[in-house]
Amino acid sequence: MSAGAPAGAPPATPLLAVESLDVILGRGWRAARVLRGVDLAIEPGEIVGLVGETGSGKTTLARTVLGLVSPAGGQVVFEGAPVSALRGGARRAERRRGHLQLVFQDPLRSLDPDLTVDDIVAEGIRLQGETDRSVIRQRVLGALDKVGLDDSVLPRTPGQISGGQRQRVSIARALATEPRLLICDEPVSALDASNRNYILRLLAQLRTALGLSIVIISHDLSSLAGIADRVAVLYRGRIVEDGPVDQVFAAPRHPYTALLMASAPSVRHDRELSPQQVTRTVAEAGALPEALLSSLDDPDACVFATRCAFAAAPCAAQPPLVPAGDRRSVACHRHTEWMTLARARTADGRTTEGQP
Repeated sequence: MSAGAPAGAPPATPLLAVESLDVILGRGWRAARVLRGVDLAIEPGEIVGLVGETGSGKTTLARTVLGLVSPAGGQVVFEGAPVSALRGGARRAERRRGHLQLVFQDPLRSLDPDLTVDDIVAEGIRLQGETDRSVIRQRVLGALDKVGLDDSVLPRTPGQISGGQRQRVSIARALATEPRLLICDEPVSALDASNRNYILRLLAQLRTALGLSIVIISHDLSSLAGIADRVAVLYRGRIVEDGPVDQVFAAPRHPYTALLMASAPSVRHDRELSPQQVTRTVAEAGALPEALLSSLDDPDACVFATRCAFAAAPCAAQPPLVPAGDRRSVACHRHTEWMTLARARTADGRTTEGQP
C-alpha cells in the first residue's frame, strides 16, 4: 500500500505484477538461472526499493519487466495485461507507449555524444508517433520543468552539463512519454551527496505530483529509508523478504536482510545486536555439521543456507515467500526463531569470554 492510502482502504489493483518469474541467461553449458520464482507487486503511486548484493538479479529483473529479456517461466503483468507474452510488433508497440521507463545508473553515456538535450528528451515522444514540432517542444519543456531545468540546457550535449544535470535530463527523458512506472537503476550511485539528496527528493516529489509508481534499485540502503514505502530484498535470484521499509529496516525477518542492515548501521534501528554481532552470528556457517552442509549444497535448497549459521534440515528445501506480519513476507524456514538464537549465542559468547 502506498504511503498516501487511507487507513482501512481495500488493496489497490497492482500496477505491475511479477508472477513466479524465472529467467535463464545464456545457452547450453553457459546457461545460468538468474531469477527463480520471483513474485513482486507494485501498487499505483508506490515507491519500492529493490536491494541485494551485486549479482543478485536486480538489473535482470528490471530488464525483464521492460521486455528487454524474455522469461523462461512466469509472467509480467502491467495494467492487467500480460506484457511478457508479447512478441514482435506487439512488443514494440507496447514499448512505444512509454508507460514503463528505465532511468539508468550512468545516464546518457551510451548515447551519441553529439546529441543535444533537446534531441535526447524528444526521442521517446517521437517514437510514440508525435510529429507536430510545437507539441514535441511543449512536452520537452514540460518534462524539463518537472526536474527543475529550463530551456537553456536544450542546445547542450551531455558533456556540457554536470553529473547532476545529466541525471535530471535522464529523468526528464523518461517523463516525456508520460509513464505510469519508473524503474531507476542505481540512480544516485555516481553522484555526490548534494546531488544524491536532490535526486531522491525529486523522485519523491514526482511520485506525489504525477501519481507515479517508482522502483529504485539501490545498494545504498540509507537513501531508501528516506523515500521508499516498501523494500524487497533479492538474493541469488529470489525475493527473500518484502515489507514496509521502516519495519524491515527496524527488525529484519531474514538473516540475509540482517546482514544488509549490519553493513548500513545508520538505518538499522534494532540495537539489541551490534552490526559486528549480527555479522558474526549470521554469517559463520562453518560450524554446521558436514552432513547438513552437504544437503544444503543443492539447487533446490534455500539459496542462503550455506551462508547461514541457523540452517537446519528443513533448509534443504527452498522456503516459499510466506506472510510474516502486517504487509510483510519472508522466505525463511526459521524466521520466527533465528534472531532469538542469535541473541542467545551472543549472550553465551559474552559469558564464555568473561570466564577466566
